[in-house]
Amino acid sequence: MSMAGTAMTRPSAQEDDATAEADPEPWPAAARPRPGGVTQIATATAAPATATATATAQAVLTRAPAAVPAAIPRTARPVPVSATLAANEVLARRRQAGEPVLPLAFGEAGLPAHPALRQALAAAAGGNAYGPVAGLPGLRRAAAGYWTRRGLPTSPDAVVSGPGSKALLFGLLLAAGTDVALPQPSWVSYAAQAALIGGRPQFVPAAPGAAGVCDPAGLARAVAAARAAGRRIGAVVVTLPDNPTGQLARAEAVQGLAEVAAEHDLIIISDEIYRDLVYPESPPFASPAGFAPDRTVVTTALSKSLALGGWRVGAARLPEGPLGRDLTERLLGIGSEIWSATAAPVQHAAALGFAEPPEISERISASRSLHAAVARAVAQRFAAAGVSVPAPQAAFYVYPDFGPWREHLARRHEVVTGPALAALLLDRYGMGVLPASAFGEDESVLRLRVATGLLYGETDAERERALASPDPVRLPWIASALDRLTEILTDLAR
Repeated sequence: MSMAGTAMTRPSAQEDDATAEADPEPWPAAARPRPGGVTQIATATAAPATATATATAQAVLTRAPAAVPAAIPRTARPVPVSATLAANEVLARRRQAGEPVLPLAFGEAGLPAHPALRQALAAAAGGNAYGPVAGLPGLRRAAAGYWTRRGLPTSPDAVVSGPGSKALLFGLLLAAGTDVALPQPSWVSYAAQAALIGGRPQFVPAAPGAAGVCDPAGLARAVAAARAAGRRIGAVVVTLPDNPTGQLARAEAVQGLAEVAAEHDLIIISDEIYRDLVYPESPPFASPAGFAPDRTVVTTALSKSLALGGWRVGAARLPEGPLGRDLTERLLGIGSEIWSATAAPVQHAAALGFAEPPEISERISASRSLHAAVARAVAQRFAAAGVSVPAPQAAFYVYPDFGPWREHLARRHEVVTGPALAALLLDRYGMGVLPASAFGEDESVLRLRVATGLLYGETDAERERALASPDPVRLPWIASALDRLTEILTDLAR
């Protein structure tokens, strides 16, 4: 079977035209602009009792585009601001206005950059020239070593750097050039990026206990249904461990997906940015690259494990063989036209991060322990209030389900959707969260993505104390945030 010949095939112009006629609205539910420029993320359908919450959410959790100049074709759809970034800006404005907030919406690690990384960045500040599109040799060697130490032997030639794994994911989806299958739920940007390149994201529910991985049987059905409709799913994204749920799929689920991908000639794009934040008690980590090495691309970055989100640097590990060579060539071409090269000083610092000297490994270990302690404490507060919540297994996410409260929320607060619940929490309590609909689930679902990484302190000194503490949830500022969460849930339950 020639993967290079089939996995990279784009729909023909005729297919594109037919699709445009058959489906003039290819935006995914999680990213689709609504009438008046309001996206689903804050389409709070609460009744009059929550009208204020609804109005606030519509004003701040989304961006209504300005009047469109006549020069922009009516077929050009507005691109909403990413739900996570929009929510972060909302809470920042509230805080600047002196309003109390509980920042649980933005998926940021919330820790200072390690001094060694800052020193490496400063030492390389004179590197102001453009570099290779694929990245500086030192960074590519370091990233190759990072993967090799994790059981994925990697040549530096198989590594492509970019300004964050988010840009690399977009480039890979564009290089694949087909519709893409996504686990439901999944990170907000996958579906939006797929829509931006003109593809159609196809959500496939994850099997129970396999968050971040499409159910293999469901994936096979989705591929067949797309083919029957004249379209082609040529790629599938997995997230290991998962955002938004904070869960890690077991090896058998990953293997099952890899087998379906091989059967249907799919490219697997494995987003493993949270890999180093898996809690020790969680299931063993299994990458699809271990089951389908010739068709799996792995992406990662230092935004989460080392809290370098603002530095914008990531790396992709391309497979060997014809498909890998084809993808690499396409990704480099795309990168050359979009980001040219990752900033050289940042690459030098990232090379140190990926090389993992003892002080960096110790920092990641301390971060993992802090994330686990606080995420588990937050989950316990939801559970104590009678909200269904799985125990987090990685990163800094909790995914509580207010389904058991459905009748109460409808009767007492006239809230019947996830966006309405998120809007109510923001407007009444200053608590920022994201509804499950932002991650591809139906609006009727009452699950919320709760991100705990911004509870570690207001200053670098507080955050460093949190990192060093053997019991961080007892620190006054973290304990206060946890108590505030309990107060909110108690009041909401009345």
